[in-house]
Amino acid sequence: MLEFLIALSSHAFLQNALLAGLLAGLACGIMGAYVVVRRISFISGGIAHSALGGMGIAYFFQIHPLHGAIASALIAALLIGLVSLRAQQQEDTIIGALWAVGMALGILFISRTPGYNVDLMSYLFGNILMVSPSDIVKILGLDGAIILLVLVFYRQFQAVCYDEEHARLRGMKTDAIYLLLLVLISLTVVLLIQVVGIILVIALLTLPAAVAGGFARSLGRMMVAAVLLSMGITFFGLGIAYETDLPAGATIILLAGVIYLGTEIWRRLIRRSICK
Repeated sequence: MLEFLIALSSHAFLQNALLAGLLAGLACGIMGAYVVVRRISFISGGIAHSALGGMGIAYFFQIHPLHGAIASALIAALLIGLVSLRAQQQEDTIIGALWAVGMALGILFISRTPGYNVDLMSYLFGNILMVSPSDIVKILGLDGAIILLVLVFYRQFQAVCYDEEHARLRGMKTDAIYLLLLVLISLTVVLLIQVVGIILVIALLTLPAAVAGGFARSLGRMMVAAVLLSMGITFFGLGIAYETDLPAGATIILLAGVIYLGTEIWRRLIRRSICK
């Protein structure tokens, strides 16, 4: 890691990459806690993969791909949310359809773009080393919006995640709160696409929160632990990728997976020792 730290002090692209990863990790830890508690990782996956369609269309019309990703992710979140609330038996179908159609649209539009010179792999597996200062500003804005809304609606989101029926009986507009939660998850997905890509986004959204949930006894503590863990994984993953000349996004996810599996094994061993 020493070589990475030395390079970090002198290379702007590494500084931008690390800042983007830390900012994305902030939202990732917060919203990942909701995803894990509510058990909606499959819904998050549908939102993530549908974003490629918006990115492809945006690039075809010479618009920044991030703007297309935001639009398509928001549309997918609202569609999935409405179907989930109104026709739960069709939820898997609509998620699968958006997942496949979004990916297909993205690939088609990118392939038909005049003067096509974009590496599709950077969208699928992340391109954190190519993050620009303008991307940092956009990520910071999305981060701010996510954190502000979570602070305002923290109790409502908690109620919907833990006991939606009780919240509805108390007069809370649970449908609207749930849709807002999905919208925030979609924004977080867009942030993470910049870091690890569409294919790997769900792993970074869920694994740190799942690890944190095994030790934290409240939602708030789970969020704090997940944020710190997400940032740490991003930092060390980026450092390992630089030192070993490996893809940054895949390295970050591999590190997250190793930590998750390690903590699960450790917890099981502890339980067995206690039972004995």
